[in-house]
Amino acid sequence: MNSDEKWMRAALREAARAASQGEVPVGAIVVQDGRIVGRNRNQVERKRDATAHAEILALRQASRKLKQWRLTGCTLYVTLEPCAMCTGALVQSRIDCLVFACRDPKFGGCGSVFDIPKEKRLNHRVEVKGGVLAEESRALLVGFFRERRNAERWPSG
Repeated sequence: MNSDEKWMRAALREAARAASQGEVPVGAIVVQDGRIVGRNRNQVERKRDATAHAEILALRQASRKLKQWRLTGCTLYVTLEPCAMCTGALVQSRIDCLVFACRDPKFGGCGSVFDIPKEKRLNHRVEVKGGVLAEESRALLVGFFRERRNAERWPSG
């Protein structure tokens, strides 16, 4: 297993935690010099906050731990292609690299809908690598939404 897969597996564990809490299963890990400095999962429902995406929460945690908002030298691993909001936060935080699992054809900000990291007018470029453990992430998402749809058709209790 290469290091991208190792860290993505950690992000997938965060995504599974999100699913078990009724959140869309997305997990994120921030790594610097071979150690995790930030980790989180989607918490939009729990926090009742549209900005409580896994990426934003992981970036906040990394910034607190490193005592700086500039996350140069860091890589973010996330189980789903970040949306425009989260991709903008990656650029603003000056993170070096983004590694994501599967594409998001509805909201993706790294090539699917928008391509913010390649926007020449921005002052920072984020290196992007997609497709790492994409099938595992996709299966988690598909299973979550299938279960959610079934629960809505046949309410329990």
